[in-house]
Amino acid sequence: MAKKEVRKELYVNVSTSNIEIALIENGFIVEFHRESTKNEFAVGNIYLARVRKTLPGLNAAFIDIGYSKDAFLHYLDLGSKIKTVNKFVRNRLKNNPNYQSIESVSFEKEISKNGNIKDVLTANQLLLVQLTKEAISTKGPRVSGEISLAGRFLVLIPFSNQVMISQKIKNEREKNRLRKIVRKARPNNIGFIIRTIAENRNEKDIVADLENLLERWNQIVVNISGIKFPKKVANELDRLNSFIRDLLNDSFDAIHINNKETFDDVSAFMKIIAPERLNIVKYYNKKTPLFEHYGIDKQIRTGLGKIVAIKNGIYLIIEHTEALHVIDVNSGHRIDALKSQEENILNVNLEAAKEIARQLRLRDIGGIIVVDFIDMHSAENQKILFNCLRDEMKRDRACHSILPPNKFGLVQITRERVRPSADVEVREKCPSCQGSGKVNPLPLFVDEIEAKIQFLVEKQYEKKLTLVVHPLVHAYLTKGFFSWKRKWKRKYRCELSINRDVSYSIFEYRFFNDTLGEINMWTYIQD
Repeated sequence: MAKKEVRKELYVNVSTSNIEIALIENGFIVEFHRESTKNEFAVGNIYLARVRKTLPGLNAAFIDIGYSKDAFLHYLDLGSKIKTVNKFVRNRLKNNPNYQSIESVSFEKEISKNGNIKDVLTANQLLLVQLTKEAISTKGPRVSGEISLAGRFLVLIPFSNQVMISQKIKNEREKNRLRKIVRKARPNNIGFIIRTIAENRNEKDIVADLENLLERWNQIVVNISGIKFPKKVANELDRLNSFIRDLLNDSFDAIHINNKETFDDVSAFMKIIAPERLNIVKYYNKKTPLFEHYGIDKQIRTGLGKIVAIKNGIYLIIEHTEALHVIDVNSGHRIDALKSQEENILNVNLEAAKEIARQLRLRDIGGIIVVDFIDMHSAENQKILFNCLRDEMKRDRACHSILPPNKFGLVQITRERVRPSADVEVREKCPSCQGSGKVNPLPLFVDEIEAKIQFLVEKQYEKKLTLVVHPLVHAYLTKGFFSWKRKWKRKYRCELSINRDVSYSIFEYRFFNDTLGEINMWTYIQD
């Protein structure tokens, strides 16, 4: 059966504080990114940084790139040409006339994969690094000594003479054509990776992209100068334009933007990278908010909860811990009576696999993910499930690995992310527990109220009090002849009325004096 063609649309919602990007595939949201307009998209930025200190035990180093937290650089991320890069940086900083470009640079011996970082880097040394992962939670950013510049059709690799090509391009004749174009146009000591999207593109477009990348690299060489370090020598594109550059292909139907300035910026970028597709950029200026008009708000709310409903009663339960993420597949109660139990379970698992692939992209879940599929006895069905999940995950741009189901029906997925995931709050906090999931036992709550009554009567000389509580609490405090209300009136010799208010949360209460003015307990505590 032929695969359904994937149609894509991009929706960009810009507000005063955030920019939200939603990628829709065949009507369903598959990626959602929320960025503060104050925060710069930094992955891909290149820095002339300083080595803070080496860590021989970890075979790594802490690198000062100008952030509050030092970046982490492992020996394996230095790149085999690090000695050549370091030589070039040293000579550029000395204004050596022979190092105006890298075309005539002689390469140093490549470092061993089993070497030690202290033999390559020393404290306070300057080196060129690229940010590969932003700070996430308590971890600082991560950098690499292997520099690359991504374009629309090509990726530039300095200090290399290789021309590599995407494995997704299968046609040998097309591969040879693309290699020939790039080899003819590239200068010495600058290599390239030919991206999948370059397939069947004309020579003019590919050479234009190559020349644009060379201009960017030459500007980086110019920026390797000065006396104040660390120093940023190259900016990656902003989040939105880098998103468009990496994803734009013929399957895109539209890019909807609700902000005129952003619309103009994206239109200008499209004129550079794909002028023939400029017509898909559309400005949205209706009164109804963009995400509300296209139903994206609803998809975000329903798709990011702990329980995710699929169809036919199937649902997922998604839990997060510090160590890993757990996804539990549940079948509900709707089954096909004409099929065997094994067939029904397979169908449930296949539907769940499709949704799980979408959820990982939508939530940008990184780390270890354990999926508890419903147990199947057939090895053939387990293989079908594994292949389905693997195929669905192919559209995920994040690096990932999937292990086949084990004997317990568990599938382990590892997925990398380079940025903190967007924090989307789809539920309101419980007014009783304030989101903690815990409330005080009722006896402690009653003790708390009694302590307040004692304080007001004995310390503030209030003799007539009205206590307003939730109806359930009201029933508990006034029930029976020997109620809490009667006990407190006799014990503290005061007039006490207890009223109920349905608008109160279960453990909310307030005191009022004899003129029915609310008593502010916080004022008394401060005094």
